[in-house]
Amino acid sequence: MLMHSIIDTTTDSEIARELGARLRAYRLQQNVAVAEVAARAGVHRNTVLKAEAGANPRIETVIAILRALGRVDALDAFLPPPQVSPLALVKTAGKPRQRARRSARG
Repeated sequence: MLMHSIIDTTTDSEIARELGARLRAYRLQQNVAVAEVAARAGVHRNTVLKAEAGANPRIETVIAILRALGRVDALDAFLPPPQVSPLALVKTAGKPRQRARRSARG
């Protein structure tokens, strides 16, 4: 199964299908049956199958499946913590931003 880069996809449903394909690849790589992943994740077998098909799973379902596969660490790569530049830190006096403002251009 050929994995594609997420940035090569153009629609949300294509991204969901790619994420589902990756969940399936993790499961198959570990040689674990769908029913076993479902039992470990505390979800129904069909829920795992739908997630693997990219059928718009809830984020809690994706997390539970990743945890069942021992790959919850993949979430850090999925959405790493935002990096704060030293210049921005000086501008905000070390306080994290609490809200966004409209740009002056717009």
